[in-house]
Parts: sequence; structure tokens; C-alpha cells
Amino acid sequence: MAESAATPAALGILADDPAYNATLSARIDDTDTLARVWIKPDGATTPFEPGQYVTIGVKVGEKFVQRPYSIASSARALNDGYELYLRLVRGGAFTPLAFALPVGHRLRVLAPKGKFTMEPADTRVQLYVSSGTGIAPFVSMARTLADDGAPRRAIYLNGVSYVSDIGYRDLIEGWERSGAYPATYVPTISRPNDPLNAGWTGRTGRVESIIKLALRDLNISATEAIAYLCGNPEMIVAAERELAEYGLPAEAIHKELYWPAGKQPTGAAEV
Repeated sequence: MAESAATPAALGILADDPAYNATLSARIDDTDTLARVWIKPDGATTPFEPGQYVTIGVKVGEKFVQRPYSIASSARALNDGYELYLRLVRGGAFTPLAFALPVGHRLRVLAPKGKFTMEPADTRVQLYVSSGTGIAPFVSMARTLADDGAPRRAIYLNGVSYVSDIGYRDLIEGWERSGAYPATYVPTISRPNDPLNAGWTGRTGRVESIIKLALRDLNISATEAIAYLCGNPEMIVAAERELAEYGLPAEAIHKELYWPAGKQPTGAAEV
């Protein structure tokens, strides 16, 4: 996580509070605005199902400022706490606070929640459709299946604005190259003409726009796939339509909205 120009104290973040029950134990900066962080609870890490989320927060003045994040770590690897994938929203209510926290800072984490989980006995091809950091729960799903010794073929369709934003690329493409996990990564760039994307030769367009073509190219029929969608609600609405037109039944399409349709994200909830 890129260092913020402001310190926690300058932002009014309390260094400690009786409600704090976890520590920011590690972080890896992928870009200036994307980071993987590990949240370690004080006691035993509460078990979770892959696809669930935890809510993390800090106290600013008299209020807790917090936000839910999907867990990216394996549900079978609890010793290091929860791995989360964060994007800095400049001007947001929470992420500027999170990006200012140094490793070792205290915070609060709430128990895992959420119904966006894998179908436990479904052996169809896993089609993971995401925008931006919405890829996180799908990393958890594959990692958990790998740890269970029950890998399933997975196709990751991830839409981002810039090449540098392609999340977990080394991990998933590493699986693909080595055969360690039967995954295929199909990222797409929505701004191919931007100079920051010079040299990109992969797919272009919003992720929902490539679903049908990608499935045809990979010879995936509608009857052999189960789809999981996570990210921008407008993307999810469009992706549902594309998948239905391709022939997937409603029972084979599962979704997790980043925020309610019709509402703009504020980057946090204040309680």
C-alpha cells in the first residue's frame, strides 16, 4: 500500500481504542492505488467461506469509519489472518485512511459475513467475472479448492482500465503456466488508447463485452459453466444479460454487488 502523505495522527485516526481487535500485519503495494493487505485478529482468526467478506475500520474522533472487503486468502489458511485487496479512492471516506496506516497499526475487524459463496458440490467450470478489485473473492475460491485438493477449471475474466491494474496477474498466470491450478486468465483493458496502456496486445473493452467471445474461444458451452460476478453493479447487470443470452440458466449465475445498483460508492460506511 503506497505511503500516504498524511500520517494517521494528521487524519485524526486513533492509534488505539478499546474496540480495536486486530493489526495491519503486512502489505504489498501493487501500484500507488492498489494494495494487498493482511489483517491479523488478536485471537484466533474466525473461519470463513470463500467468497465472504470482512469489514475493517478505524476510529476517527468519536466515529468508526469502516468498509467491507472480500477476502482473497484461502479459507484453509487462517494463521496469517485475512488477505484483502484494496483500491485507493481519492476523496473517499475510508480508503485514504486505510492507505495511511503503517504496518503494525491497530484497527477493528468484524466477523466474516456474506452469502456470495461457492456451490460446494458443483463441478462445472468456474467462470469468474469481475471488474477491478472484484477479483479478490475468486482468488480465495481457487486457493481454497487447491488446499482442499479439489481444483476445478476456472476462467478469470477481469476488466480494468489500465494494464497496471490487472489484479493477481502473477499468481493466476503462474498457475496457468505451471499447471499448478487449471486456471485461464483473460484480462481486458477498457481504455486501450490511453498512453499508459501502450504495448497492450490482449483483449480490450469492458469485461461484460468479451464474455460471449471468450467462452466461444475457450470452447465452453452454457451447460458446463457456473458464473460468479463481482464488482460494479452496472457491469453485473450487463454481464447477467450476456450470460443469459449465451444460454446460462439463472441458477448458474451468482453475483456480489460492490454497492447497491443506482447508488454511488462513498468508499466507506460511518457508524
